[in-house]
Amino acid sequence: MRRRTAWRVLTLALFLVFMLVPLLATVLFSVSTRWDRTIWPEGFTLRWWQAVTARSAFQDTLLNSLAVAAATVAVSTLLVTPTAYWAHLRAPKATPWIEFLAIVPFGLPGVVLALGLIRFYSGVPLPLINTPAILVAAYVVLTLPFMYRPLVNALEAVDARTLTEAAQSLGAGGWQTLVRAILPNILPGVINGSLLVFSTVFAEFTLANLLIGARFKTFPIYLVEFTRFDARQASALAVISFVVAWLASVLIIWLVGRGDRPRE
Repeated sequence: MRRRTAWRVLTLALFLVFMLVPLLATVLFSVSTRWDRTIWPEGFTLRWWQAVTARSAFQDTLLNSLAVAAATVAVSTLLVTPTAYWAHLRAPKATPWIEFLAIVPFGLPGVVLALGLIRFYSGVPLPLINTPAILVAAYVVLTLPFMYRPLVNALEAVDARTLTEAAQSLGAGGWQTLVRAILPNILPGVINGSLLVFSTVFAEFTLANLLIGARFKTFPIYLVEFTRFDARQASALAVISFVVAWLASVLIIWLVGRGDRPRE
């Protein structure tokens, strides 16, 4: 028993080292004066952080990425949640087809998706090309697996049919049943999917660069620009990106948990 516990602790420790060492190395590099002749940095400074955050583009691109990520989470939740519930309850035969559509984005390169959207919507009389709207639409497609799979797992963990029948017996309509009976029980799946979607969209570069580029510059585009001439400033931006995504995730969990807290 002790040997099994020791192996678990060792495995967990190795996993934490594997995950944390690259992040810690990036943090050290972003505050180092020079780090190419010794195993440790020769000095520390916040000059690179001040240089990247002093630019007006820093705040603009950060707000753009946050807005696009929040919009993608909202659209994905509104589209995927009713669809997953309807397929799970009313059309179980359609589930394999939805599962297939949900895994397609995994094998669809971002370049192909971007070029396909540009090719298709360039002939449609809608003002979508070169706007944030087409970027949000592309992100909804790209992150479909990340939202759909947690929702399906949450639906399979509860008795959705019994909850639906109970709500309908009390006079609830279709949307009332979904919002007031089903959604509170699958909320952990919604939260997990939202966090995956948010973190993916916030750090995505390819689609943002191809679909909009400098017309609506996002934070990853701003970061990549610094990799061309100063890796230390790019490292500072990478750490900021990680911290912002982490804080946003914690904020989402806190807000949802506060909303679920019973009122006295």
